[in-house]
Amino acid sequence: MSFEFHLPDLAEGMTEAEVVSWKVQEGDEVSLDQPVVEVMSDKATVEIPSPRAGKISKLNYQAGEMCEVGAVLFVIDDGQGKGAVAVKTAPKSSASSAGKATTSTTSSPSIQVVDASSTRARVLATPATRRMARIMGVDISTVRGSGKRGRVTTADLKNHQSGGGASSASTSFAKSKPIAAPMIEGDKRIPYRGMRKRIAENMSRSVHTAAHFTYVEEVDTTELVLVRTRSKAKAAERGVKLTYLPFIVKAVVAGLKKWPALNAMLDEQAQEIVQRREYHMGIATQGPHGLAVSVLRDADKRSIFDIATEISRLGEAVRDGKATRDELTGSTFTISSLGKLGGVMATPIINFPEVGILGVHKMEEKPAVVDGQICIRWKMNLSISLDHRLVDGWDGAMFLQDVKAYLEDPTLMFMEMV
Repeated sequence: MSFEFHLPDLAEGMTEAEVVSWKVQEGDEVSLDQPVVEVMSDKATVEIPSPRAGKISKLNYQAGEMCEVGAVLFVIDDGQGKGAVAVKTAPKSSASSAGKATTSTTSSPSIQVVDASSTRARVLATPATRRMARIMGVDISTVRGSGKRGRVTTADLKNHQSGGGASSASTSFAKSKPIAAPMIEGDKRIPYRGMRKRIAENMSRSVHTAAHFTYVEEVDTTELVLVRTRSKAKAAERGVKLTYLPFIVKAVVAGLKKWPALNAMLDEQAQEIVQRREYHMGIATQGPHGLAVSVLRDADKRSIFDIATEISRLGEAVRDGKATRDELTGSTFTISSLGKLGGVMATPIINFPEVGILGVHKMEEKPAVVDGQICIRWKMNLSISLDHRLVDGWDGAMFLQDVKAYLEDPTLMFMEMV
């Protein structure tokens, strides 16, 4: 009479998810497709409905706890005989094809009941690691995992095949003693979980994987200021709020076309550098739960006004906590801008597994020397962090020089448009 709902793999590479909130309590009667629980995977929150009608007999996790893929999340007494099931879900996205850093999807996953007799002892590993195990001819169930909660990594496969144990770096990291903060009256304690923890994990992975280096350039944006000023009225007629960011996006895309090594990622499994043919710009946006990266898709095929409209829409979705997974995943290069609060210079952390991120800093009037004369010009700094494993310093510097040239003379940028 018990129907066990096993947490499905909501996204490729997912090994666990955080229980965000329960929509029901033990003892509640539920109908088919009634919302039961919200879980957070990666940077998206998914609402899971009940796959059948019945009474909730057991909730196995509390809000804030992590549930592994394949583990029993909740149990329903359906009055139809005993059995254990797992489910596969395909979250329905409300985003258009033009539309990964944070928040919720409003549509419920579709549920397909499948045999789950083998999921209880499931080995934790990403699909890529499982595929590599098959290629290597290794029975993944015999491999000792060094990752979180015993997850098997690619390094574990290689060490297992060579007769070794878990990788020393992963093992030492896993065994490092957690630091405890003293309990002092008056301190405010906030649970370290959810989006903040996801951001920390992603940033730590980036810093400890990519070989970061940063290059900075000063840009004279006087001509760009004039172009934007002349265009604001026409943009307003179309209901578009025109900032400098769409122009920067276009300049970056033009630069990436000349320097494809920066629009790339490293396939560590295949040991191949993958240069992307699409230009999906990640736009770092501050949301209610932390920094998220919304994705402006096909930026090379959009007009300045179209880019401005889409950036505004994505930013609003992130700030309202309504951005879908499709709107938060799949970027090929990221731009981080704090607008008027941009500061003088920063060293942004790469949005892994991308190889580059551009930091846009404060634009302001400064004294400058032009043709031997001191005058006032609009200036700003651009800083770019790159993965030195894939991008040479020369390529990175030349890319930023090209972006600078496009922004200093917007006519050149428009010449590059298709």
